[in-house]
Amino acid sequence: MSSQTEILDRLFETIVDRKTADPDSSYTAKLYATGASKIAQKVGEEGVELALAAVQKNRDEIISESADLLYHIFVLWADAGVDPSEIYSKLAEREGLSGLDEKASRNKG
Repeated sequence: MSSQTEILDRLFETIVDRKTADPDSSYTAKLYATGASKIAQKVGEEGVELALAAVQKNRDEIISESADLLYHIFVLWADAGVDPSEIYSKLAEREGLSGLDEKASRNKG
C-alpha cells in the first residue's frame, strides 16, 4: 500500500506530464495554456472557497475544497518550475520556530 504522501507525489508528476498535453483533452493542460495569471487566479478562488467552507463549518466542503486548492497550487508550482521538495525544505527550515519569530525574521533586513 502506498503512503498518502506518495499520492501527492504522483499528482504532481501527472500535473507536470500534462504540460505537453492537448488543452482540449486535459483540464490541466488548459490551465497551462491560460498562463500564470489565470493559474494564480484559480489558486485564489479555491482558497476563498476553502475559507468560506470553513466559516460555514461544512466538513465535506472543507475536504473537497482543500483537495481543489492543493491541485491548483501544484499546477502553479509546476508552471513556475518549483518542485515540491523546495517547499518541503522551506517548511523543514521553519520547523520548531515560533510562527511569530519566523514572521519577524522575514521582516528584518
